[in-house]
Amino acid sequence: MKIGFLYAGQGSQKVGMGQDLYEAYPEFKETFDSVDLDFDIKECCFEGPIEKLGQTRYTQPCMVAFAVGVTKILKAKGIVPEMAAGLSLGEYSALYASGVFEDKQVVDLVAYRGKSMEEAVSGRDVGMIAVMSLDRDSIKKACEQAHEEFKDSPFNVAEVANYNTPVQVTVSGDTAVINRAGEIMTEMGAKRIVPVAVSGPFHTSLMKPAGDKLAERFAGESFGEMSFPVVFNATGTKLPADKTIPEMLELQVQSSVYFEDSIRYMMEQGVDTFVEIGPGKTLSGFVKKVDRSLTTYSIEDVDSLNATIEALMA
Repeated sequence: MKIGFLYAGQGSQKVGMGQDLYEAYPEFKETFDSVDLDFDIKECCFEGPIEKLGQTRYTQPCMVAFAVGVTKILKAKGIVPEMAAGLSLGEYSALYASGVFEDKQVVDLVAYRGKSMEEAVSGRDVGMIAVMSLDRDSIKKACEQAHEEFKDSPFNVAEVANYNTPVQVTVSGDTAVINRAGEIMTEMGAKRIVPVAVSGPFHTSLMKPAGDKLAERFAGESFGEMSFPVVFNATGTKLPADKTIPEMLELQVQSSVYFEDSIRYMMEQGVDTFVEIGPGKTLSGFVKKVDRSLTTYSIEDVDSLNATIEALMA
């Protein structure tokens, strides 16, 4: 058995997340009690409301604090992965697990990231759609065609945000343009086009202002060495020889997430057991779409954590 950790991204948050873990595990309690932000993270996670928890500036530190707490519990049990990856925001949790960030540092960083991402498109009508069962080249061509039709408008962005599975890709950008791209993709044979509830056009060129702010912030941060490889969203592979971690994180926020490619790369390195950390089972579902023979576990509460620990230590 070769274990890979997968850290959930924004969108899987839910009210009550982490409350039973906080009450059951001192490692988790210590993590949440040590967070020092401009809002009460326990109140936001445990009580909501979901409208607040779903805002990027709150979602991101809440999700990462959850991931840090669970990672600490697993480490205390002697469970560490061979490799790790995260979906979008989850990449920061993966880097924390590998030793690049300290626990307080990573929560502070993603709080800054969340605010920067919100500010990047403040007041702009943006959105995201999920495209079902259409090949990558066709999706790109549809985005390019929609962009061309809106080229005389300042609001003309439609770009691939996430390559999640062989049958699901997300497109983000200006609402009118992505809706037009969706129409073109339907004509091309896409089985379904589904709106995705997000608060910004993440992983597109519209996030460049956030990338620039992150680059400035990273200049004053210290980055540790990875104790095991992290697979990066922007490439779907381990850290390229000509790139630094800060450069990859700056790139990540404004370029496509190659999550399917990341899973395939981990498989090529021998990973056969994936442990998803975060509310929900979205990433486990993505893994099964790539290869049904892979083993998956999802940790989102005390029961699923205990069951996973028992299975991995058997």
